[in-house]
Amino acid sequence: MLLGVDTGGTFTDFVYIDRHGVRIHKVLSTPKAPEEAIIQGIEELGVDDESLLIVHGSTVATNAVLEKKGVRCCFITNHGLADMLTIGRQARKELYHLNPEPQKPPVPKELCLETGGRVSAAGELVEPLTDQEIGALVEKIKERAPEAIAINLLFSFLDDAAEKRLEKAMPADIFVSRSSEVLAEYKEYERGIATWLNAYVGPLVMGYLDRLTRAVKSSSVSVMQSSGGTIAAEQAGRHAVRMLLSGPAGGLMAALHMGKQAGFQRLLTLDMGGTSTDVSLLDGAVSLTNEGKIEGYPVAVPMVDMHTIGAGGGSIAYVDSGGLLCVGPESAGASPGPACYGQGGVRVTVTDANVFLGRISARYFLGGNMSLDIAATKKAMEKLALELGCSPEEAAKGVIKLADEHMARALRVISIQRGIDPRPFALMTFGGAGGLHVCALAEALGIETAIIPVNSGVLSAFGMLAAPRSRELSRSLLGVLTSIPVEQIEQGFLSMVEQGQAELMAEGVMLNDITVNYSVDLRYVGQSYTLAIPWHHADAAMKDFHSMHKSRYGHDLDLAVELVNLRVSLSGEMPKPGLVEQMRRPIGEQIACELDQSMRIYQRKQLKSNDSVTGEALIVEQVATTYLAPNWQCEVDRWGNLVLSKMA
Repeated sequence: MLLGVDTGGTFTDFVYIDRHGVRIHKVLSTPKAPEEAIIQGIEELGVDDESLLIVHGSTVATNAVLEKKGVRCCFITNHGLADMLTIGRQARKELYHLNPEPQKPPVPKELCLETGGRVSAAGELVEPLTDQEIGALVEKIKERAPEAIAINLLFSFLDDAAEKRLEKAMPADIFVSRSSEVLAEYKEYERGIATWLNAYVGPLVMGYLDRLTRAVKSSSVSVMQSSGGTIAAEQAGRHAVRMLLSGPAGGLMAALHMGKQAGFQRLLTLDMGGTSTDVSLLDGAVSLTNEGKIEGYPVAVPMVDMHTIGAGGGSIAYVDSGGLLCVGPESAGASPGPACYGQGGVRVTVTDANVFLGRISARYFLGGNMSLDIAATKKAMEKLALELGCSPEEAAKGVIKLADEHMARALRVISIQRGIDPRPFALMTFGGAGGLHVCALAEALGIETAIIPVNSGVLSAFGMLAAPRSRELSRSLLGVLTSIPVEQIEQGFLSMVEQGQAELMAEGVMLNDITVNYSVDLRYVGQSYTLAIPWHHADAAMKDFHSMHKSRYGHDLDLAVELVNLRVSLSGEMPKPGLVEQMRRPIGEQIACELDQSMRIYQRKQLKSNDSVTGEALIVEQVATTYLAPNWQCEVDRWGNLVLSKMA
C-alpha cells in the first residue's frame, strides 16, 4: 500500500493507492506539529493499522528558513573569515539605493568562531590545526550553548581532514554540519551558506521525522528531496538543506510521470495556488539547478529548476498612483481571503474576478462544501471599477488578463529567455487555480495542447509516489578540461558512485536497480558561471558545451574550456503508482450537463474515456475547476486526464 503525503501551509494532502485504486484526502495542516495532521489523515483514511510505504513532502525546513525560526547555530571557519556569511558576495538588492536597510547577518557575530586547519587552493597545508586550538574551540562552544554547529573551512573539498577532526571533537549532543559532506564544491560563501542552512534546520527536521516515524511504527517512511528523489527518513535529517523544495519537487515528478503515461514528454508546467505560481520546463526529465535561492540565500545543492512568482488566486488587484490596474504580489491569504470567501475581505482578488465572470461556480466550489459570498464580490468589483472608470465586467476581465500576463511572462522566463521555443511543448497545469487560466496561457505562448491531470489539486502528493530513491553527489575538480588526466576524472566519479550506491543499498535498493548518470560543470576560462553537460568523454562534453552556450547565450567562443565540478546522479526505482484506465461511455448515453447562469457545467467524475466537450464550459471537481475557453475543446484520455486543444 502506497501513501503520498504533501504537507502544505493550509492543507495536508493524501493520495492512497492499493489494489482497489486511488483515494485522495485532505485535512487541515498543524504547523506547530506537522505529524499530527499526517496521523489524523491516516486514521481518517482508515489505514492506520496497515503496513504502508509512506513518501512525504515536508515544509518543515522551508518554513523554518522563511520564518527565521531555525535553531541557535555556531559557524566555524578559518582565521580571518568569521564574517564570511555576513559579507557574502557584496551584492546589493537595490543597485541605486544609497541608504539600503542593513541586512541581519545569517549568524550573529558572537556565534562566528575561527580556527586553524587552512589549506591552499592546491590542497597544501597553510596553517595547522592543533589539539590546543581544538580544545579552546570546544570550550567556546560550550559557553555559547548552540543546538547546532556548521563547519566550513577553506578548500575543504580538497582535504577534509581538519573538518573531520573538528566534527569528532564537538559535544555529542550537538548537531554538526560539515561542508565537505554537505557540498564538496568550490566557492566558500555558497558552500558556507549551504552548510549553515543544513545546521540551522537540521535538528528541527530530525526531531520532526523522529516523532513521525515513531508514530507510524508499522510503516516505511521516505522524504522527498528538492532534487525530485526520495531519501529514507532516518537519513533525511542529516541532509535537511536538500528538503527546501520538497513539496514543489513532488508536483514536477507527478507531472513527468503522468505526462509520459499520456504520451507527452515535453511539458511546460504551471502550479497555481492561492499565493504563488511555480513554473518549470520538462523535456523528458526534471531539470535541476545549483543556483536556487531561498529568502535571498543561495542554495547551491541540486534542486528542481523552477521559477516562482507572486501571482495566485488570492493576489490582490488595486489601482496605483498613476491610475493603472495592478495585480499582486500581495495576497489576501486564507484570512480574510478573497471577498467571495465572506470572511471580511473587501479587496478584489483573482479568485473574485473569476467568480464575477462566472468561471467559478458557487454551487460546486470545493465540491459544494464551501459557500461563496457573491454579493461581497460584486461590491468589491464595483468599487474597483469606479476607481478605474470602467464597468465591473471590464474591471474583472482586466484583473484576469493582467494575472495571465504575469504567469505568461514567468513561462517565457523558463523557455524563450533560455533559447527554447515553447510551441512544441504541452502546457500542464495543476494546483487549485491552474485550470482556470490554462487556455489563455497556452494561447499567449502559441501552445496548442494543454493537460489537466487526474487529481490535479493534490498532484504533489501523487508525485511523492512517482519519485525514485536518489542521491545527487558532486565534487569540485578545477582545471582546463584537456589538461586533466582522464584517470583523475574517472576516479572522482568512481568514489562518488561507490558512496551513492552504498547509501541507496542501505535503504533497500538492489544494486542492479540503481541507475547512474554523469555530468560536468563547464565554462570558458575567465567565466564565473557554468553549464551542466552530460559526460561520456572529454571531446563530446566540449562539443556539447559549445552548442549549449550558443543556444543559451547566442554565441560561443574560441577559448579553452574549463572543468569546475563533477556530478553523479544515482536513482533506484521504487514501486510506481499506476493509473486505472477509464471506462468508455456506452453508445447513445449522453454526457450529463448543467446550466448555471448560461454557463455549461460538467462534473469531472462523470466524464469517461474519449468524452469530448467543445466551447465555453466549466469542468468542476472536488478541489479544482477547469475553464474551457470558447475556441477550445477538451477530450478525456484513457487515464482520465483532460487534454485540451485549440480549435482551428
